[in-house]
Amino acid sequence: MQIPEQAILESALGWLLEPSAPSVWLCTIVAAQGSSPRPPGALLACNSRGDQVGSLSGGCIEEDLLERLQSGAMPVARAELIEYGVTAEQNERLGLPCGGRLRVLVQRLSADRDAAWLRQALAAMATRRCLRRAVALDSGETETCTQEQHAPLYFDGARLEQTFGPQMRLLLVGAGQLGQSLAELALAMDYEVLVVDPRPRMREQWQGPDVPLLAGMPDDAVREHASDRHSIVITLTHDPRIDDMALMEALATDAWYVGALGSRRTTEKRLQRLRQLELGEDRLAALHAPVGLDIGSKTPLEIAVSIMAQLVQLRRRRQ
Repeated sequence: MQIPEQAILESALGWLLEPSAPSVWLCTIVAAQGSSPRPPGALLACNSRGDQVGSLSGGCIEEDLLERLQSGAMPVARAELIEYGVTAEQNERLGLPCGGRLRVLVQRLSADRDAAWLRQALAAMATRRCLRRAVALDSGETETCTQEQHAPLYFDGARLEQTFGPQMRLLLVGAGQLGQSLAELALAMDYEVLVVDPRPRMREQWQGPDVPLLAGMPDDAVREHASDRHSIVITLTHDPRIDDMALMEALATDAWYVGALGSRRTTEKRLQRLRQLELGEDRLAALHAPVGLDIGSKTPLEIAVSIMAQLVQLRRRRQ
């Protein structure tokens, strides 16, 4: 399971504010070539006690950083680049796949310089806003500014710019078996998950993970919980009286992704109904239906995989 950026920054800030604070570093993948386990922007916070939160590679690079901590070889400069995968020997020792190569910015944090921007970033994420972090490598100084939405990571060898923002929020309309499978996968992939279903029987039979189960009408749930550009709404019930209400509302919001389960025939009927409700063609064009990638999925878990795969594909194209 991926650890959200918010939890990583909270850990770093907490260590800095301890009465006898350890040395603290924030490590960021700024560039990757070839095959790499984690993308640019992946974070890891660590301290001189050996505590680590986050991931850069899934194990191999983290072990190297732990060795550096134990031997006192972590950078003493405020910002320093460490390259992994430069040599064949390093690839073999660290287990980087397929000759992958990573550049990691290791930023030494201190309470007086860095607590303020960490608080700003955490406050932005808590209120579902974006904040841009800029780090100058020569000085290690961090500057911040607010942003409307996520922007790709920028690194030119002398300056890192990275956007922090809220978790993507996934509102599932329907508490059936597919919703349960989809909630499990989405949580493991660092999505915030909410489920809405006005049918008491379906909520009572929920056997999925411990996520908020909302009892209201789906259009109200969209308005209250999933109307910003960091939101995803997917309808799963096959009941037009439920799904169409959610879709009508979601397609009129800034939600980043709106999807609906169903066959192509079901989708055509749904589009006809939405047109009769005077939903414009520009809004209908934003609907992902049938939802998910066409991978021949049949079982609930397979369909959930196809949906999450499509979300990954679209998010990576945006970066």
